[in-house]
Amino acid sequence: MKTIPRIAIFASGSGSNAQRIAEFFDGKGLLEISAIYCNNPGAYVLERAKTAGIPSVLFNRNDFYNSSFILNDLKSRNIDWIILAGFLWLIPESILKAYPQRVINIHPALLPAYGGKGMFGMKVHESVIAAGEKESGITIHYVNEHYDKGDIIFQARCPINKEDTPEILAAKIHELEYMHFPKVIQELIVLGHS
Repeated sequence: MKTIPRIAIFASGSGSNAQRIAEFFDGKGLLEISAIYCNNPGAYVLERAKTAGIPSVLFNRNDFYNSSFILNDLKSRNIDWIILAGFLWLIPESILKAYPQRVINIHPALLPAYGGKGMFGMKVHESVIAAGEKESGITIHYVNEHYDKGDIIFQARCPINKEDTPEILAAKIHELEYMHFPKVIQELIVLGHS
């Protein structure tokens, strides 16, 4: 019998994308979200994990960068893929080596523009609006050792109107994320899983 892929979601904040992914796959038997990993004890994603009945793993910088705690935990759960959904730390080389081309991230802009260290959340939308861009969007990409530099898997775009504020743009971007991220995960991990 074919085993279904097991994924881990890493998140640092509210976790709305993590919840959307969990809801999308709930009851379908296509993949299992084995755990949600979080580096922020105050993050709302931990509440969302509890509500969804998904185990959560809380860790600190030392656990992540100076020990094999996370890698060992991933292996103990037989994780096949890692999904970053609003996770703000660089992934250590040891994890990238253990999961080559199996760590994916979503970024709230059209990479390679508006990416890199410190470019996340509202900072991205404020920069895009300040530059007078006519469109923005989302980028789903593989993760490597540099912020937002991995190969692009998928992009979706939305127009920016003259009256759009960073908050309005953020809402448009969230809609794109919720619509596309679970589907891209399904195509990549479920349909690509032999």
